Amino acid sequence: MKFIKIVIVFLLLISCKGNNQYEVKSLQVNGGWGYIIAINNRTIIKQTVIPTLSEKRSFNTEEDALKVGNLVLERIKQNLSPTIAKNDLILLEISK
Repeated sequence: MKFIKIVIVFLLLISCKGNNQYEVKSLQVNGGWGYIIAINNRTIIKQTVIPTLSEKRSFNTEEDALKVGNLVLERIKQNLSPTIAKNDLILLEISK
């Protein structure tokens, strides 16, 4: 499922031309936080759990969710894979 989301993101990016408007927004979910990434007011990623963790848990703080969301967005802008690794969470000091 995650691979399909990545493919969809890249297809959307390829099909978009001109000046794109990027946005990362926090999303309050049961027991914590997540994030939404939108391009031209169109949601392309809705992440409600911390990626790479074996258990499904949301971010403890809004700040943590936005840190990861902004990293994913920067990767998308650079045409890199938006996948998050455990090392990324460590470098961003995301509390688990």
